[in-house]
Amino acid sequence: MITPEFERLSAMNAAGMRKCFEQENKIYESVKLKFNNVEGFDVYNVSIPFEWGGCKYIFGRIERREEWARSWVRLFQETGQDEWTLVPDSMIYPLEDPFVSFVDANLIMGGTHVRYKQNEPETYYGYFYKGSALHDLYYFTTGPELMKDIRLVQMPNSQIGVFSRPRNEDIRRQYGSESVIGFTVIGGLDELSAEVLENAAVIPNLFGKDEWGGCNQAYFLESGKIGVIGHIAYHAIDRMGTPQQSYMNMSFVLDPTTHEASELKIIGTRACYPDGPAKRPHLADCAFSAGIILRPDGKADLYSGIGDAEAGRITIDNPFEGHGRIVN
Repeated sequence: MITPEFERLSAMNAAGMRKCFEQENKIYESVKLKFNNVEGFDVYNVSIPFEWGGCKYIFGRIERREEWARSWVRLFQETGQDEWTLVPDSMIYPLEDPFVSFVDANLIMGGTHVRYKQNEPETYYGYFYKGSALHDLYYFTTGPELMKDIRLVQMPNSQIGVFSRPRNEDIRRQYGSESVIGFTVIGGLDELSAEVLENAAVIPNLFGKDEWGGCNQAYFLESGKIGVIGHIAYHAIDRMGTPQQSYMNMSFVLDPTTHEASELKIIGTRACYPDGPAKRPHLADCAFSAGIILRPDGKADLYSGIGDAEAGRITIDNPFEGHGRIVN
């Protein structure tokens, strides 16, 4: 089910939603994140920051600028305002685009694992690690082939909300968009499997024709709904005639009992962050969401990869205002 307002906004397509956002957006602060002790590597497409043992950490994807799909995920500790330093001797994960969540008293860390054949990327999967010790996480399951952006959120009564993101030609033929977001509920981490993800019910009308996107972080709200920070993307041409893959930060609210989505909106674009390089010319307009951290003043810090080369933070209004505090 979808609300009339949600239907009106989604019918505008991503480019139309972007125009509305750019006319009225409020960005209160905009900075780049600094990463220490990773000379020669870019750090981008980070997780949200999280607290552990009295310190703040963040996982980041590290990769040389001239390389693609040859990245690792490393752990960084906060050592200053918007400054993060590599944790010495921390685990090195063969992943891209990390995320974290806390489920069943476990820290869950996941990302995309690219499988190679004869030194060339062949396919990819979502890999998942868990544990109660930050420096000793265990791999525990794999998602479906060619599915990125799988996310988990703790719900009441030990239930776990699971977001999927199938993207293939069958999806395009059926829905018109390049990808969709699915949602389902499981009773425990031992139920998370490729089959469950493949059968998650689709949330309709999130993306227009030939658009794509996914869930990047999910939050269980006091209202009983789930706040989603995600990304929405489309093909565009810049002023110089260069083809672009335009990625934007977006949010919506999901009612997990009715499967009803509402309040779909753009909350950030690449232009909201400080200027900087892009990994490739077609990624110059890329803002790949990590998630938000609510601030004491009621606003939210939105973290994002930018240009597939750096990471940034902007301060925005709480996109889930009116739905109570974040519970998980």
